[in-house]
Amino acid sequence: MPEPYDVITMGRIGVDIYPLQTGVPLSRVETFGKFLGGSPSNVAVAAARLGRRTAVITRTGRDAFGDYLHQALAEFGVDDRWVSAVAEYPTPVTFCEIFPPDHFPLYFYRQPKAPDLEIHSGELDLDAVRDARVFWMTGTGLCAEPSRTATLSALRARSEAPAPDVPGPPRITVFDLDWRPMFWGGEGDGGDGPARARYREALAHATVAVGNLDECEIATGEREPHAAARALLAAGPELAVVKQGPAGVLAAHRDGTTAEIPPLPVDVVNGLGAGDAFGGALCHGLLAGWDTEHVMRYANAAGAIVASRLACSSAMPFPHEVEQALADGAVGAAVGDTS
Repeated sequence: MPEPYDVITMGRIGVDIYPLQTGVPLSRVETFGKFLGGSPSNVAVAAARLGRRTAVITRTGRDAFGDYLHQALAEFGVDDRWVSAVAEYPTPVTFCEIFPPDHFPLYFYRQPKAPDLEIHSGELDLDAVRDARVFWMTGTGLCAEPSRTATLSALRARSEAPAPDVPGPPRITVFDLDWRPMFWGGEGDGGDGPARARYREALAHATVAVGNLDECEIATGEREPHAAARALLAAGPELAVVKQGPAGVLAAHRDGTTAEIPPLPVDVVNGLGAGDAFGGALCHGLLAGWDTEHVMRYANAAGAIVASRLACSSAMPFPHEVEQALADGAVGAAVGDTS
């Protein structure tokens, strides 16, 4: 029987075309860099950088950018066996503008439809999904068919499976709330509409929910951090992680324990990708069996390091870099510099 993966993620992939100049609008940018992108794919990269065996379930176009993404995944040590091509649609491209410390507009080119929304249930390796120590999915995967049904099938494969026969850690299923209203069309009304109903359906199968305040509000109707955490726990998960930006992160467990962790001081270069680094580190810490506070501090540090760097996927930190940031109590030049 094959060894289970530490982490399998499912959902978006694409090519990030990021300016190599900061504080300049796209209309005036002259030089760009090309990077692997897409939140679940970045999470797989982040966990791989921390020593975890990872894979991603997604789809690209049958084009040169799709070829590039396979190459990039292999270079990052992420298994691409479940990354297949869709002939009808091009590989998505995302541009951004970089205005530190807190303005990073994103421009998604995912029309007429992104290949990663063409994941079909019948093509899933449900045995591998069921057996993975961590399975990570996102709200974007629920925005369209056939991805929605495939994502829910993967969740059910885990939540309805009997407990493993051998002693070991329980299966961890993470729902990254990942609210991107532009992907939902008229369904993302912020009320009790289809988006919230689909989020609640997925939450019933998750053991961990992660989101910022906007995402928590879409999922639960609650925006105050503690109320949002309670609402997430009531919907099914055992652990709720509420990211609050400059106010830090709140983690609440169903057993009543909580952890409120301030952000690690950092000179922000590009805030995009910090949440994905946080996610990969969250998976790593949960797999290591650390207590909730330590997991949150570690994940915060990983996210801060990426915020100090220009890129996303290639900026994901290695363990010694996270440990240095934690020891220093801040992200300094030595940690933030990738040259």
